[in-house]
Amino acid sequence: MPYVLGIDIGNTNTAAAVARRHGTTWTRPEAVPLHAGSALVPSVLHLSEDGSLHVGEPTTDDGSRTTRDFVRRIGDDVPLLLGGEACAPQTLTAELATWVVERVYAFEGGPAEAVVLSHPAGWRPYRRDLLHRALFDLGLRNVTLLPRTVTVAESHAARGFAGTTAAVYALGGNSFEAALVRRTSRGTYESFGVPQGLDPIGGTDFDEALAGHVRTVLARELAATARRGAQAALRGLLPECDRVKRELTVDLAADVVLTLPSGPVRVPVTRAQFEGMIRPTVQATVDLLLRTVRGAGLAPGQLDGVLLAGGSARIPLVTELITAALPVPVEVEPDSQLTAATGAAMAACQVVSPRPRRPEPVREPAPTSGAGRAAIPAMRRPHHDTIVPGDPPPRPPVRILPLELPKPSRLALARSRGREG
Repeated sequence: MPYVLGIDIGNTNTAAAVARRHGTTWTRPEAVPLHAGSALVPSVLHLSEDGSLHVGEPTTDDGSRTTRDFVRRIGDDVPLLLGGEACAPQTLTAELATWVVERVYAFEGGPAEAVVLSHPAGWRPYRRDLLHRALFDLGLRNVTLLPRTVTVAESHAARGFAGTTAAVYALGGNSFEAALVRRTSRGTYESFGVPQGLDPIGGTDFDEALAGHVRTVLARELAATARRGAQAALRGLLPECDRVKRELTVDLAADVVLTLPSGPVRVPVTRAQFEGMIRPTVQATVDLLLRTVRGAGLAPGQLDGVLLAGGSARIPLVTELITAALPVPVEVEPDSQLTAATGAAMAACQVVSPRPRRPEPVREPAPTSGAGRAAIPAMRRPHHDTIVPGDPPPRPPVRILPLELPKPSRLALARSRGREG
């Protein structure tokens, strides 16, 4: 069945969703299982000894052959080192996107009619061009790049949000973005105003805060444990804190469970305790969201809602603080980690089957002022590609060439040899 593909490559995780053609319409986007039945795969690349590149966390590694956080580095002229070899971050991102496209190709039995890939809202044309070139070099030539905040809005619209103007609050694993979107005459969304971000701030900070609390509570037990045993026990602390963080979005209390050499231990944590640990960080994101709205000259009442995305967006404190700052409806999807990917798939439907443009409303003649002179029209809000005051000047056209490795070592994904990330 013909389909389109939406991809969201975040700093911590990657997700993909497909929408299938059904007659003249498209089905609701569905997440694609990318790794061990999960819709998410870590945005991590590992270069093996034989020169093949694998996706996801490696089982063992000395650290020099694994790379992460490369998406945020696109636009940086300094390449990353992977296994001692220089790699342009846009090439690594394109490799991960290629892996997703081929994974979905195998799952669906054919190529996608269109692919939409989300990117940070604050990217200017220079960064988008770098990624476009890297994708083209790897054979991905039907990829449309859209700001992540736009794909988030498209996903919420598919679930029933009918607003015209909205603020988008995207809280990822180690990044935060705030931006404004508005509906166009075609019924799709576009960015306006100046997107803002905090980097690195995200769900991993919440995990660290909870882990610090656990270490304090278990200080005596850990001190009485041999150093090697304590290190082994703490190795699983952050994943356990991530689990408890998610559990506290629906429950009022949960236990952090660790296995020490002396036996399993439980550290009970209430939602109120957890929210006390993370409140300053969440408040900082909400303050930035409010500044983004005010910076565009909007009053809170001019918004039709705030649209949430990201794994930590379902924490009740997030909605509580946003509502206190912006008394408008706050929308969050059941699996907010997939919001950007499903929205990208919705946008891909429009690439293949664009909606007809809605007729423009009839405009009244411009009022006059003074001696018959037309009043000066209000300044248009800038599009997300427009250079606005305060933006850095355009980057010079410096291009990092695609990665070229010696013949014995080839940075390529193990695709047809039966190896999986």
